[in-house]
Amino acid sequence: MIPFLKKNKDGKKPPKPTVPRTAQESIPFQRMFEDGTCRVRPGYYTRTIQYQDINYQLAQQEDKTAIFEEWCSFLNFFDSSIHFELSFVNTATDSADFEKSIRIPYQQDGFDDVRAEYSQMLRQQLSKGNNGLTKTKFLTYGIEGDSMAQVKPRLEHIQNDLMNNFHRLGVLAKPLDGTERLRLMHGMLNMDGANKFHFNWKDLVPSGLSVKDAIAPTALAFKNSRTFQMGGIFGAVSFLNITASDLSDQLLKDFLDMDSSQIVTMHIQSVDQNKAIKTIKHTITELDRSKIEEQKKAIRAGYDMDVLPSDLATYGRDAKALLKELQSQNERMFLVTFLVLNTGKTEQELETNVFQAVSIAQKHNCELCRLDFQQEQGLMSSLPLADCQIEIQRGLTTSSTAIFVPFTTQELFDNGKESLYYGLNALSNNLIMVDRKKLKNPNGLILGTPGSGKSFSAKREICNAFLVTDDDIIICDPEAEYAPLVERLHGQVIHISPASTQYINPMDINSNYSEEDNPLALKADFVLSLCELVVGGKEGLQPVEKTVIDRCVHVIYRKYFENPTPE
Repeated sequence: MIPFLKKNKDGKKPPKPTVPRTAQESIPFQRMFEDGTCRVRPGYYTRTIQYQDINYQLAQQEDKTAIFEEWCSFLNFFDSSIHFELSFVNTATDSADFEKSIRIPYQQDGFDDVRAEYSQMLRQQLSKGNNGLTKTKFLTYGIEGDSMAQVKPRLEHIQNDLMNNFHRLGVLAKPLDGTERLRLMHGMLNMDGANKFHFNWKDLVPSGLSVKDAIAPTALAFKNSRTFQMGGIFGAVSFLNITASDLSDQLLKDFLDMDSSQIVTMHIQSVDQNKAIKTIKHTITELDRSKIEEQKKAIRAGYDMDVLPSDLATYGRDAKALLKELQSQNERMFLVTFLVLNTGKTEQELETNVFQAVSIAQKHNCELCRLDFQQEQGLMSSLPLADCQIEIQRGLTTSSTAIFVPFTTQELFDNGKESLYYGLNALSNNLIMVDRKKLKNPNGLILGTPGSGKSFSAKREICNAFLVTDDDIIICDPEAEYAPLVERLHGQVIHISPASTQYINPMDINSNYSEEDNPLALKADFVLSLCELVVGGKEGLQPVEKTVIDRCVHVIYRKYFENPTPE
């Protein structure tokens, strides 16, 4: 899109837009407040909410339908006064830091060789995942207002409603404060990882710096119309031209599954319902007028007036169907701008990643077009500021917009000291690391068909718990298959069988034998049950025999409780 200057009514040219001379000037916001509110331009304020994933792709069909309908209701919450943006940020994490989080620390207890081997296995499993990409999702919304005091109550009200809507979907979400929003933008503008984020509100006044100095990249270079350089990486922004008649809920997932650092952004603006209906009615009127013109032409030319151009018939049918949806179904009209920012460490790697994204779009009958001469505007539109500088919009109804379901699969990665490895996520191949003791219900079951690896899974968890935690591990093993593992870990194996030399003493007792009841009464009950099992026969013990056994038990243990030493 080539900008042009229009003359004002008084004949003078408007002032030329200033070309940014620094990376800080390119970043399109004016002020960030500590509570997370950002003034993007005079009279426009935004906030950001980070939300987690839920299991959508692996869900049953009825669960998928329920999530989709709830997401449609979520989108219908936004009226035409709220601008909002969905951001999906895939950034490379520091692989050294990530490896450090799964490495098992040595304890100099004779098992460090096993710890080293287990850590090596975890590193191999880590490499099967998404190549160290951190995937985060954000919703940024903004409203117009004269001052911060005027918009703040409304921003809070919208935020509470959005949090409730996320809660209904079963999605964990949290609003970002000013520092967290700056850290997010710093990560997006410094994808090469060269600069670390250092920021403190107290340092702004003494240093004379602004918040933009904390997040700006070392340099932004827009040397040609199709790519740009941001610090040490190359980038290119494209927009998705939605030409498909039917969209799939796999489209967004396929973009997010790419193994490279990228930002996918959807700017969504709700259209006032009355205005949308009025526009479509006007379009139908225009189509009818064209239809009458064609019929007149047919009569003059002397052929059948029912023969109409196929496009005219198709557009008329689609427009009437759209009007019916807006009037009689729970549908709204949205204007959507879909942007994809691809990156690469070299120009060749960038072109490869862009080619992969283009292939994904083609697979879904859409077209990914490069933003020629608008790379800077595209980059700034990808920041979570709900400020779209690209004037390419596609009108979609609620259900068509909701087909870009922002949920794929929930990741389970608990970065705690005692987190244990449980396998790989079926969709993303990422590690599943959980500390079950922190969960509401810490119990676990291992289920599976014969030969699927239940015993191996149990042994791996036993080994992991032994190497990482100080927990006691007690195994009841009728098949005697865990003995070699316990012996390797220098545990104690107790064999109980008619031929073994190790026995259980049913007469053993101590002062902690019972927590609440009298220990003697509990032991008497146990001995009665044992005798009934051993010598009771069909009829069981007689009342006289029960009385004798009970009296004897009390006599036997009376001397012990007078001086309770094991000897």
